[in-house]
Amino acid sequence: MKFIFPQNYRFKNKLFGIFDYSSLILNFIWDFFIFILINLFFKNLSIKIFIFILFCFPVFLFSIIGFNHESIIYIFFYLINYIKSNKLYLFSKK
Repeated sequence: MKFIFPQNYRFKNKLFGIFDYSSLILNFIWDFFIFILINLFFKNLSIKIFIFILFCFPVFLFSIIGFNHESIIYIFFYLINYIKSNKLYLFSKK
């Protein structure tokens, strides 16, 4: 069986076909950072679990779903580039 892929097709390696590896690494770094901060500031286990889910679950969802199936790393790069040069262009039609 032969498969024909177009030349402009970009094949992305993913873990379990869902997680992009760069997004997965970013998630682990973010989760570890939040975990360390939570353990420094809170003693109660239920508060730790609540705060961890509150800060880590949205990032995890964005890394799975993304915006137009774009990697979360690229989205951060786009946001940083916009913040660096946030020119607002207003055009009026006459």
